[in-house]
Amino acid sequence: MKFFIDTANLKEIQKASDLGVLDGVTTNPSLMAKEGITGKQNILEHYVKICQLVDGDVSAEVVATDYEGIIREGEELAALHPNIVVKVPMIKDGVKAIKYFSQKGIKTNCTLVFSAGQALLAAKAGATYVSPFIGRLDDIATDGLQLIEQIVQIYNNYGFKTQVLAASIRHVMHLVQCAEIGADVATCPLNVITDLLKHPLTDIGLEKFLADYRKGNL
Repeated sequence: MKFFIDTANLKEIQKASDLGVLDGVTTNPSLMAKEGITGKQNILEHYVKICQLVDGDVSAEVVATDYEGIIREGEELAALHPNIVVKVPMIKDGVKAIKYFSQKGIKTNCTLVFSAGQALLAAKAGATYVSPFIGRLDDIATDGLQLIEQIVQIYNNYGFKTQVLAASIRHVMHLVQCAEIGADVATCPLNVITDLLKHPLTDIGLEKFLADYRKGNL
């Protein structure tokens, strides 16, 4: 499973990269705004900074919702850096744009996916990634993990190359269960990645080892 960090914060990206397990980054307009990054030129420059911190794919989202606008923005984003993946919403013109981008060799991430049918359309159009939002489904009392399972099975049935990128991951159990199901990628905040390190028995065991070592070396 690939680990992507879902943020626009450069310090968080660097920390995840330093850990040695980071495979890529996902961002969106909300995450940019959270970091106080506004204005088209500033946003484009920030994407380049992110790409300079990681070796893997960096999803950069279009804000247009019409076909021509998505194409125009997507081509501009793709030209910024080879690592850029154009993030396109799951709408009619978005699917059409994904088909266009796939024919042009531009990588895409179909975002805001909430059903297996939507994921099937994205794969048919040639999306590089599809992003089901499991946490948001959980928020409305729907099983987000079941959706991941459905998509993985459908893609395996027909040999689709589109990678399942589990998004809106809220905690460690989400991430581990996505790995069990067979999601190709998990994108999550830094704290979810670092929380994988934690277990009380690890802390207790390490303290015991160190205490025994100190006793033997007094």
